[in-house]
Amino acid sequence: MNAYLDFEKPVAQLDARIAELRDAAGSDDVDISGELARLQRKSEELLASTYAALTPWQKTQVARHPKRPHFRDYVEYAFDEFVPLGGDRLYGDDQAIMGGLATLDGRRVVLIGHEKGHDTESRIRHNFGMGKPEGYRKAIRLMELAGRFGLPVVTLVDTSGAFPGIEAEERGQAEAIARSTEACLTLPVPMVATIVGEGGSGGAVALASAERVLMLEHAVYSVISPEGCASILWRTAEKAPDAAEAMKVTAQNLQKLGVIDRIINEPIGGAHRAPEEMAKALGKAIGEELDALAAIPTDVLRRQREERFLAIGAN
Repeated sequence: MNAYLDFEKPVAQLDARIAELRDAAGSDDVDISGELARLQRKSEELLASTYAALTPWQKTQVARHPKRPHFRDYVEYAFDEFVPLGGDRLYGDDQAIMGGLATLDGRRVVLIGHEKGHDTESRIRHNFGMGKPEGYRKAIRLMELAGRFGLPVVTLVDTSGAFPGIEAEERGQAEAIARSTEACLTLPVPMVATIVGEGGSGGAVALASAERVLMLEHAVYSVISPEGCASILWRTAEKAPDAAEAMKVTAQNLQKLGVIDRIINEPIGGAHRAPEEMAKALGKAIGEELDALAAIPTDVLRRQREERFLAIGAN
């Protein structure tokens, strides 16, 4: 069953009508196939027109959709032979940041990403995708492994931000994020990062400082959440839609600003309506980027990363 967002209410009403007619058709001899087809077309057209004109705040809601595919979904549909690796060799294993060895259409890669979970139990286990210091140190360990074995790094970013709890600060959260960002920038192998949902603050940057940064069509990427920005500027989270507009959080705005390199189109109605289709498109795009980066020497890769991030905001 679809979980409809507030702005999808007209679509939800049409779909409810379609469901009622289908139920009625099973207990009535009247042929209503024509009416069903008409309503179905109308629903699809309304969904397409709605998603073609989403505001930044509506895109934020889509990026946070409870059914949106996460790391495990992309592993299942887009990657092969995933071998998870855990632990930071210092404190423990953080389930908010997962990683390991994987294959993408025959290419061996090191895959790292945030996992939010899909239900209450898994969301708690994965800490809603908010990484702790041991998660970022695990990412560093995997990036170092990739460098030693000459494997490209692929990251899937989807977090509202790094975990802000006291215990995380006690274990060196800020230092771990900084070291993870440094590890990205100094990698001797190609790196492709994709914002697949939310890209929030340093918790996202720590896995997204790559020479190629991609974003899904309805993902968002920002230094702070719209609610957090609104609370600071206007002293109320109710101004979150205005903050989302001002912060330029969408893939379309960020591509114009040079923060990201490529937008991956989502299925009509968002990635949550067709996770497998979305994963295949994501895998194809990442594969194309890896192929383009494969022949670039190590020193050039590092220089490209440095130059791309120094150029942001320079003009």
